[in-house]
Amino acid sequence: MWSTIAYYLLLTIESMAGVFGIRLSEEAAYKTIDHVGSAVEIREYAPVMVAEVTLPKGNRQARNQAFRLLFDYISGANKRAAGSDKVAMTVPVAVDEPERIAMTVPVQTSPESGTMRFFLPAKYTRETPPPEPTNTRVKVVALPATTIATLRYSGSGRDAERKEQELLKALKGSTWRPAGRAYTLYYDPPFTISFLRRNEAAVAVERAAGAR
Repeated sequence: MWSTIAYYLLLTIESMAGVFGIRLSEEAAYKTIDHVGSAVEIREYAPVMVAEVTLPKGNRQARNQAFRLLFDYISGANKRAAGSDKVAMTVPVAVDEPERIAMTVPVQTSPESGTMRFFLPAKYTRETPPPEPTNTRVKVVALPATTIATLRYSGSGRDAERKEQELLKALKGSTWRPAGRAYTLYYDPPFTISFLRRNEAAVAVERAAGAR
């Protein structure tokens, strides 16, 4: 019982601090290896375990539902041999939503869906896996080491698509090229004061042919 009280007390403290952009959660570890201009940072991330939920297309409430499922998972909706286990909250939260396309005719649709991911604490690995989710929509996945480009900005995150396009544009002509679809990293909860929020447009990258 006391461990449960302590867990939710810690979440309360983190939430109160989060209003002012103070982050007490563990952050996924990375190493900065390059910059493109003054705004784009190239990072190397170590292998990491994540919990993820697929975001179905055409559902406006999908992001809220996904966040709740993931939060329930780290809050104890999981199972081990000895019972449920509460998982520490980490940042950032990665959101890779279904791609939005400008309206044209004819309209071509794609069944491809995006994901919302929670990065799990570094103590969890393939050899020491995190607890199994009780909800089948939550999947635990081991991500390999990856190199990504990021463009940091503040605000509500409603301009995420525009920032993702800015990032892709900034990479053109550089020694780095996109190796996947752009997505968004959110570091703060929605109730954080807007100008104190940290968001990042991100995309996996690889060195362009002939670049060093």
